Amino acid sequence: MNCIAIDDEPLALGLLEDNISNVPFLNLVATCNNAFEAMEIMEKSPIDLIFIDIQMPGLTGLQFIASLERKPLVIFITAYKQYAVESYDLDVVDYLVKPVALERFIKACNRAKELYELKSVRGTNSTAQGKDHFFVNADYSQVKITFEDIIWMKGYGDYIKFHLKSAEHPLVVRTSFKELGRELPPNKFIRVHKSYSVAINAITAIRKNSIFLGDKELSVGETFRDEVQKLVGNG
Repeated sequence: MNCIAIDDEPLALGLLEDNISNVPFLNLVATCNNAFEAMEIMEKSPIDLIFIDIQMPGLTGLQFIASLERKPLVIFITAYKQYAVESYDLDVVDYLVKPVALERFIKACNRAKELYELKSVRGTNSTAQGKDHFFVNADYSQVKITFEDIIWMKGYGDYIKFHLKSAEHPLVVRTSFKELGRELPPNKFIRVHKSYSVAINAITAIRKNSIFLGDKELSVGETFRDEVQKLVGNG
């Protein structure tokens, strides 16, 4: 994953660079002292992940991320706890408070990698082509789920709730969206949030920040908004 690091404090930027060097799947394209330098880098190179401070002169980290039309994945690293709620409105991967332990930093990077792979799999996954079902471990059994039966899925922790047409209550399965990516055909399902994936045929309406499955409204995460809007374009 190509990444950039943005911080106006040289010492903090150096520590961040050292941490990134310990993560084998990260390629540090550039370090930047402010958001304007980062803009120039992003015009020249594709960036998958941004590490960024919040309190910076000229343009804060929050303002910079909010200004981007096509957002890479974002991890905030800051000395201030009070911006956490505001940052998650931007659907960031993680919010780290300085000083950051290496193991906590790596955990955040792993989250970013998982999201990156889930976004990539939509265009590359062919394992589910030609199938109409898959099996999951639930209730001490191998339970068959057909693609057409799925309305939407909600992830929480190590589990996913399947909301099905054929069942009054959700089916709870110990799995992850990453694992499901190997089963679900990308032309039938779309990730709309870190916690939600929905059947495209079940969508009845789309707004900028929401999708509707009949009477059910789900938020669209900032990271996934472009993919959702492509459905409208393809309409």
